[in-house]
Amino acid sequence: MPPPRVDDEAPHTDITNDHPRNNITGDASSSRSSSSVTHNAGTAPTVNEKGGFHDDRLHDDHRPKTLGTMLANPLAGLTEQELLADVDLFLEERGLQAHREAFQKGALVAQVQNQPGGFENIAMLPEEEKDVLRREQTHRWSQPFMLYFLCTLCAGSAIVQGMDQSAVNGAQYFYFREFGIAEDEVEIRGLLNGAPYLCSAVIGCWTNPILNHFLGRRGTIFLSCGMSVITGIWMAAADTWVNLLLARLALGFAIGAKSSTTPVYSAESTPKSIRGALTMMWQMWTAFGIALGTIVGVAFANVTIFGEDTQWRWIMASTSVPPLIVMLQVYFCPESPRWYMEKGRYEDAFKSVCRLRFTNVQAARDMYYAYKLLQIEAAEREGHKWTDFFTVRRNRRAAQSSWFVMFMQQFCGVNVIVYYSMLMFEQAGYSRDQALLATMGMGLVNWLFAIPAVYTIDTFGRRNLLLTTFPCMSACLFFTGFCFLITDDNIRPPLIISGVFVFMAFYSPGAGPVPFTYSAEAFPLHYRDIGMCSATAVTWGFNFIISFTWPMMEKDFGNTGAFSWYATWNLIGWVTAYFFLPETKNLTLEELDAVFSVRNRDHARYYLLRFPYFIKKKILRQDVAPMAPLYSIDDSYANEKAHKPAPMTSHNEGAIVGGATGGAVGGAAGGSSGGGA
Repeated sequence: MPPPRVDDEAPHTDITNDHPRNNITGDASSSRSSSSVTHNAGTAPTVNEKGGFHDDRLHDDHRPKTLGTMLANPLAGLTEQELLADVDLFLEERGLQAHREAFQKGALVAQVQNQPGGFENIAMLPEEEKDVLRREQTHRWSQPFMLYFLCTLCAGSAIVQGMDQSAVNGAQYFYFREFGIAEDEVEIRGLLNGAPYLCSAVIGCWTNPILNHFLGRRGTIFLSCGMSVITGIWMAAADTWVNLLLARLALGFAIGAKSSTTPVYSAESTPKSIRGALTMMWQMWTAFGIALGTIVGVAFANVTIFGEDTQWRWIMASTSVPPLIVMLQVYFCPESPRWYMEKGRYEDAFKSVCRLRFTNVQAARDMYYAYKLLQIEAAEREGHKWTDFFTVRRNRRAAQSSWFVMFMQQFCGVNVIVYYSMLMFEQAGYSRDQALLATMGMGLVNWLFAIPAVYTIDTFGRRNLLLTTFPCMSACLFFTGFCFLITDDNIRPPLIISGVFVFMAFYSPGAGPVPFTYSAEAFPLHYRDIGMCSATAVTWGFNFIISFTWPMMEKDFGNTGAFSWYATWNLIGWVTAYFFLPETKNLTLEELDAVFSVRNRDHARYYLLRFPYFIKKKILRQDVAPMAPLYSIDDSYANEKAHKPAPMTSHNEGAIVGGATGGAVGGAAGGSSGGGA
């Protein structure tokens, strides 16, 4: 029995590969509202009553064009005369007439940038400029020094993030002893470790937009790294556990701002050909920072210049060094071009992007293209109420899915290992120094297995990665927990370490990068900012909960019970993801509207029916008829998409992340900070 239809519209074309037609469609009103952008190539741009730019192509209905295809290329369909007239108007309004030739060439290149070699027929381009554009296509990693310098700044910021989170693992052993915090004072232990994430969830995530508005990306990164420097020294100098607690609470401001801003800064400054890979590297370098924090714990384990049990002061003070380096780098990097454009500082924006591209034509191309996407975003935001975030099914389902993956990133149990592995390994039977070395190994495994995520997340898919790794992580935690019951001191420690290491190997390419990537692309443009703020608050909030409650759980239920608790949550996450979590890989905005408009019960019913189908087809190898697909979009859009050179994902459209994608990579995004690992 096929799943029921939830509307009675005309037939639709499938966006999956299983079947030519769809049986379930979503909330038509919500889907259509996000696809209402239209296109009229014959209407010239004009100046509105307020002197601002008005493009009738965003409003007229002579040639329907969906939002997704407008984002794929908002210049498509314009004649050369119309395009150049649009450029002249843009230059006049923004005071950029001195760069007229560069912007004319750049606009013509931008119009054909989705066509391989399309710029070859532009007569205005001299051969040397065409050579640069050819090399851009054939050697996408050949970029100016300043762009890579900016990327090292973003990598350094991620390292700061990871080190801030993991340094406490090795330090806590010593400051618990120095401050006389006994093993049964589990509330104090948990609060000291979880304090930064409480502050991040309650304050840091929500003040980040304000900081970015007034200080820009560079200023926010500088301020957050400065806070990391101050709190690192403050923690190292703390004379009581209360003073240490205050310092760690202050650290939460830095963690929240840094994790939200840096991936956006990277994405807004890099060309789209390498943007996806660079923004995904936030997760990898955060994992490296976590590994570095564990290495520092080993390095200072026997430094007793100020006496025994003061080693933690060196560990905490060392966290001030990486952010200091990032602060120095910030001074030499240009500000985000998009931030300048949002402030109306177009001359500064052009100077900034020129430092990040080889030629002025490339800079003009990306800046003008970003400007057009900003217009589309502004038009898309009109007429939407904030209450629609909760009342429209498409938005509500996106929020549910994003909050779920963020919640599972914490309740998969990874951060109890990142924060407490040194104590766990001691309880397993290792000495202090052996436990620190094992913790360092855990950090290195986390980093090394984060590298494949750069490639697997866009090939294997977000949902599939979670469905593959959740049961494996559950098995690892059950195995590790029950290994604590082994009485043989020669067998128990290596088995526990093996379980933890294999768990981290499954976490790093799955539940590590997926949540921020998923949340970044799930929300429609007009709710992406509030959506990402709420999703980030969820991950930091539950990060605090798991770090605060672990000492109590370990005391009351033992390591076996505590590990089994999180192993069970991995199984719950596996079942929930199978029945309720939509896939978002390589989907456009229109396709995401259809995907998130399907009701939860219809999604669950479909995958309940798909399970026996999978058994028969894949395991028993029976010849069964294909199931009707779950998601679809209108035939008109599917046909339009079929003629595109390549599908564009909603989080990777445009240049300089021009408005349409600024929030997307911000998770990511942020990037993917991982909420701790």
